[in-house]
Amino acid sequence: MVLTTLVSIAALQQRALFGSLMFRPYAVHANNEWYRLITHAFVHADWGHLFVNMLVLYVFGRNVEQTLVFVSPLPVQLVYPTLYLGGVLFATLPGMAKHRLDPGYGSVGASGAVSAVLFAQIILMPTLSISVLFIPDIPAWLFGILYLIYSYAMDKRGGDNIAHDAHFYGAVFGVVFLLALQPALFFNLRAIGASLGL
Repeated sequence: MVLTTLVSIAALQQRALFGSLMFRPYAVHANNEWYRLITHAFVHADWGHLFVNMLVLYVFGRNVEQTLVFVSPLPVQLVYPTLYLGGVLFATLPGMAKHRLDPGYGSVGASGAVSAVLFAQIILMPTLSISVLFIPDIPAWLFGILYLIYSYAMDKRGGDNIAHDAHFYGAVFGVVFLLALQPALFFNLRAIGASLGL
């Protein structure tokens, strides 16, 4: 969070730095600037974008970090960064597929990583009541659904340099990663479905 905040502040003040770190699939494809697959997650479009991503990461990241020790025998210092950076990389897949030949496309933000962490908690603690900003206490799984609906709507609207489709792909990575670590967590998904009558 500290690193992302510091880099984002610097990039918001220096447009050249902002441009050099953002995710540009064309630059990755044509110029082999592979570092952009990671660096875009440390840059945000504006103060609101940075605040929301860091708030969600703080709220959910603490729970995930503390719970991972019960899910995997691997050290949490390895598992948590793998979850986070895996979400960053996996979330670039739609952008690379759709925009690798479009030199005008670019996006920024830690949305993929934040979604991976968010949905990791949903798998770990689906019925935990949470509240973020204006959203009252609701089950974590319902928050996740609302989060994806918001991301879908914002992706359709477009025009803000934020890869909202990365929310979905980050979420998928978070779920798959947790189930790979501990397949028994699949029963948490079944419990959610049963509560919805599915």
